[in-house]
Amino acid sequence: MARPIKRLQGDPTVVGELRRRSRSTTISVRDRERANIILLRLEGLGVEAVAERLSTTSKRVSTWSGRFARSGIDGLTDRPGRGRKTSIAAAKVTRVITEATRPPPGRNRWSIRSMSRHAGISASSVQRIWSKNDLKPHRLKTFKLSNDPKFEEKFWDVIGLYLNPPTNALVLCCDEKSQCQALERTQLGLPLAPKRSRTMTHDYVRHGTVTLFAALEQVTGRLITRTEASHSHIEWLRFLKQIDRETPRELELHLIADNYATHKHAKVRAWLEKHPRFKMHFTPTSSSWLNLVERFFADLTGDVIRAGSFVSVNHLVRDIKAYLKQRNADPKPYVWRAAGAEILAKIKRARAALDNAIAA
Repeated sequence: MARPIKRLQGDPTVVGELRRRSRSTTISVRDRERANIILLRLEGLGVEAVAERLSTTSKRVSTWSGRFARSGIDGLTDRPGRGRKTSIAAAKVTRVITEATRPPPGRNRWSIRSMSRHAGISASSVQRIWSKNDLKPHRLKTFKLSNDPKFEEKFWDVIGLYLNPPTNALVLCCDEKSQCQALERTQLGLPLAPKRSRTMTHDYVRHGTVTLFAALEQVTGRLITRTEASHSHIEWLRFLKQIDRETPRELELHLIADNYATHKHAKVRAWLEKHPRFKMHFTPTSSSWLNLVERFFADLTGDVIRAGSFVSVNHLVRDIKAYLKQRNADPKPYVWRAAGAEILAKIKRARAALDNAIAA
């Protein structure tokens, strides 16, 4: 009679970390394999089955299963002193780490090769040291913290509309995508093919621009749109009147928009006062990421505008309208999933880090 399979146990936190390691592309292959071994063992698979699934040996599966059973996730780390001894002096390793944030005069960052020459070690060694310490001098992320004194009030107002939309009302995320350029590439590019990316010339001929006004229905994902040559308060007012015509009269309309002066023009305010079913909700300054219509604009740019070649503005408008028609035929909403408290906590940490950097 076969012996029963000894099942490993792991709490949700440990399982989550193992799954993160199994998907990660920044950890070593052996660490990823160990995570996969334990995940399969936690599912109840035996040693032989796991070894066959992962194309490894039963001894290796048994070894890491035992280490995990005795020491938990810490048991999956190599013991000190194991493996080949490093040939790089500790002082040089420290130098590569500490000076990564202090680029040489005349430069804003180190490259792997320039640090290699500076520290007197190979480029591959610099890469390994930075990767092990999660240092990425080549990466640059953009950010902007809002200085709006009513940031939290406006933040919760918008988040509340997403998470708990009012009854007998429509929530519309509104904005304009201005300066959509009709760029014609100077030569015909090559299509996508095996072992070859799609190509396009770096230069182009400008044929003009168009502005796209869009109102995204937060619940359904349906879009109300309008193209205009400009984006002043006149065009914005025309778009509001279009929204008024194309939505059921008995519903209140809650419009989320940014603080662009066009949206607050005196003539716009006067029109809104005569149409009380329109309720305006403005995002905090420098916080356009709160408006879900920006996510649609990103899709439009990637799917139509950026990779296109247009011989005229009319050609660009035609392609945009075809894309919009297709989306509205089968609309899918963007669902807000981020917790408001977590976002605010992240923003507070960013403010603290920025304040510390200024103080230093």
